[in-house]
This record gives sequence, structure tokens and C-alpha cells, in this order.
Amino acid sequence: MENMLLKMARQLNAMDEASLMALWNKYMQRVQNFDASREWEEATIVLSLIQSVRAKNQLFNTRWEEREALRHSPVREENPDGMSPWRRFPPAGEKPDSRPKRKATVHQFHPLP
Repeated sequence: MENMLLKMARQLNAMDEASLMALWNKYMQRVQNFDASREWEEATIVLSLIQSVRAKNQLFNTRWEEREALRHSPVREENPDGMSPWRRFPPAGEKPDSRPKRKATVHQFHPLP
């Protein structure tokens, strides 16, 4: 089963996001018109797959932007352990950084204009 899921993930990842998003309205309308049928269930899964590709791309772009900003910042903190700064934890006995934590961003799933 895992191999099948990984194969599906590779196939989805190879698809163009714009092409997938072109199908978003069709499947969203189908899912909103509930009926207890196999077709409705399949449409729901297709919509979820389209949304997962979009979410993956948004997360990828966000992480890429953060990484590039860190690479190009004039002051770079040394990371002797090689971990990314946003994944670092204070050593035992030290208090965590008192700076306010970055608030989470909620991404809405909707078709592109």
C-alpha cells in the first residue's frame, strides 16, 4: 500500500499546479452537492489531492523564501550542529528566546483568479 501511495505522490508532484487548479471548481461543486455515492466519494478524494498539491507548493515556497532570506542576511548565526535556525532548541539549562513567536498563517483553499 505504501508503494502505491508513493507512486501516486510522485505522479501528482509531476503535475502542473495550474492545471490541477483548473479542475478545482468542478470538484468543489461536485463535493458540495452531497449524495451517498461512489462518485461523490471519489470527487472528494480528487478535491483533497488537488488541495494537498497546492498546500505542498505553498509550504515549499514559504520554506524556500525563509532559507534564501537566511542565506542572504548580513548577520549569520553560526550553526555548529548544522541545524536550521528555525528548528533549533536552546541548550539544556538556557531559557528560550523571549522574542514573540511568529503567528501561524492559515492558507485558504480557493481557485486562483
